[in-house]
Amino acid sequence: MSPDNPRRWLLRAAQPRDLPALEALARASAIGISSLPPDRDALRQMLALSAKAFASDDVASGEEAYLFVLEDQAQGGALVGTSGIAAAAGFNDRFYSYRNEFIVQASAELGARNRIHTLHLCHDLTGVTLLTGFHIDAGLAHTLAPQLLSRGRLMFIAQFAEHFSDRIAAENPGLSNEQGACPFWDAVGRRFFNMDYPAAERLGGGRSHKGWIAGLMPQSPIYVPLLPDEAQWALGQLHPVAELPFSILMDEGFDGETYLNLFDGGPTADGRVALLKTVARRRALAPEPAARTAPVAETTRWQLVANGRQEGFRATLQPVGEGAALPLLPEAATALGWQPGQPLWGALLDAAADKGAA
Repeated sequence: MSPDNPRRWLLRAAQPRDLPALEALARASAIGISSLPPDRDALRQMLALSAKAFASDDVASGEEAYLFVLEDQAQGGALVGTSGIAAAAGFNDRFYSYRNEFIVQASAELGARNRIHTLHLCHDLTGVTLLTGFHIDAGLAHTLAPQLLSRGRLMFIAQFAEHFSDRIAAENPGLSNEQGACPFWDAVGRRFFNMDYPAAERLGGGRSHKGWIAGLMPQSPIYVPLLPDEAQWALGQLHPVAELPFSILMDEGFDGETYLNLFDGGPTADGRVALLKTVARRRALAPEPAARTAPVAETTRWQLVANGRQEGFRATLQPVGEGAALPLLPEAATALGWQPGQPLWGALLDAAADKGAA
């Protein structure tokens, strides 16, 4: 299979056998930007909880945490990325964020009127479904692999909507450097906890576990003009590794202007599941075995293709056919675990493959 062929990628539910590969991915993650803990036992527990979630028929608990992995089938199934879903943010505690607001203060006597940016500690997003753990090999940024890794989760959510909220959110890492210095944390969080950003991340157990810290944060609004210039500039800014996944969320129809991460001031995107592009475009396909398909060209249009299984969920990228038709090569059928007569679901991508051959 050509190294540029989007058919090579497979998104699937993580398995216990993925532990060594996940350890390697966790070690490659920058400080404070990954939901993958660099700890073998913690990763093993994450895999166990994910397996339990994929096997669960309980639609009311909200505690499920699903972990997906991206395989490169052209490299013997090597793992090149991860992404996840938390069924309900803050299941064990409130899920805190800062909400951007503007207040107007005026004085008729002075003829003055000021519009002031403030940050309000809130738990508006408690209970919404949370996209987590996006991480991909940097060398794949300009392929369609990130599209499958991010949007494939939305195919799963649409298929099993009863397990999830009708609202969805995703935290995006804010600015920090390789040493772990974070302008927003240094200006706000450090003043109340006397610890640096990496230590707060370790103590919190990851980006999504912030209930413990919110109880000690100031409950009054933070007046942004009173913050150091570096912290003001960092508000809503992205860590470089977050630019790609954030752009995919924005293209999907998320809003990235309302909420900020409690730790680093990065944007927390949110939206309505039913209004997201992938969910709205999802349709039933008419798959059929094929000995060969048309060669991949620069003008080829691609679609996400997912099976209808929960525990054995799998998704790939396939060329768009005529109408709902989907000619499936044997290797694609095998990757999806598809047998004749079983349903498949598709959602059109806007992007075209840069190049490639069948």
